[in-house]
Amino acid sequence: MTYDRLVCANCAAPVNEGRCPVCRASRERLRQQDQGLFGGMNPMVLIALLVVLVCAVALLAQQVA
Repeated sequence: MTYDRLVCANCAAPVNEGRCPVCRASRERLRQQDQGLFGGMNPMVLIALLVVLVCAVALLAQQVA
């Protein structure tokens, strides 16, 4: 979930503006969640990695058989 559309229950302002301490804490928590293993990667890079992985598995299966 992106925080650019969330509204703070404390100050009724968008969370991405960080007007109050609650907004800033929520924004920081969401930012940390976004920085997971593949969170900061471009979706095209993830698709390319998936294609390479599928090709490598197919080549390995072909050599084993």
